[in-house]
Amino acid sequence: MAMAASEIEALIKAALPDARVTVEDLAGDGDHYAATVVSETFRGVPRVRQHQIIYAALRGRMGGELHALALQTSAPE
Repeated sequence: MAMAASEIEALIKAALPDARVTVEDLAGDGDHYAATVVSETFRGVPRVRQHQIIYAALRGRMGGELHALALQTSAPE
C-alpha cells in the first residue's frame, strides 16, 4: 500500500509544527519520495539525529507503506 505525499507532509508537520515541508514523489509510484524539511528544532542537532526525528514522525511507516524517503533537513537560515 502506497502513501500520499500529503500524508507524509501531515505526519511531519504534526511532529514539527514550525516545519516547512516539501515532498516530491520521485517515481510516481507513491513509494519513492524526497522530502526537504526546515525546522528550528534542527538547530545544533546532528544530521543523523535530524533524520531520526523525521523517521519517528512517520510512526513506523518507513519500510512498509513508505519504501524510500530521501531526506534533506536543516534549520532555517
